[in-house]
Amino acid sequence: MNSQTEPALPKIVGMAANPLVAQVWRLAEPLCLSEGVELAHIEFQREHKGRTLRVYIDKPGGVTLDDCTAISRQLSDILDVSLDIPASYRLEVSSPGLQRPLGKLDDFKRYAGRRVKIRTMQAVKGQKNFTGVLKSVDDTKIRININDICITLTFEDIAKAHLVGS
Repeated sequence: MNSQTEPALPKIVGMAANPLVAQVWRLAEPLCLSEGVELAHIEFQREHKGRTLRVYIDKPGGVTLDDCTAISRQLSDILDVSLDIPASYRLEVSSPGLQRPLGKLDDFKRYAGRRVKIRTMQAVKGQKNFTGVLKSVDDTKIRININDICITLTFEDIAKAHLVGS
């Protein structure tokens, strides 16, 4: 890898399904790092009020409104200059909150032992939605315990995942 190549992106849930998320991640991550916050997750969704680009940021002790405002203002400018998004959209920057989205493989490792809700792209054992305790992560295998039954899911097959409040 030479100095001209872009840094490798971490594997992110849903990134393959929406290439715009990868583009925004590449632009937002350096900004977040420079501001001392973690880029936790990005979603680009069509909703009843139009398209929404949601950027979740976090830091030890939690993010403040000032953190969200600073990232939002700077990221909005960066996106306006760097991306050609054909449709209008609304940018939201917020804390991941109690039902934090799990997007990176490291998130699944970090929150082992917590209750999660996971939706897969394809049915696994006849279903796509799973709620249980995140038991372990090995390589790209995510294991969750649902009513004392261990289910193994592949990271690449996960469409969406988040923590579930206790």
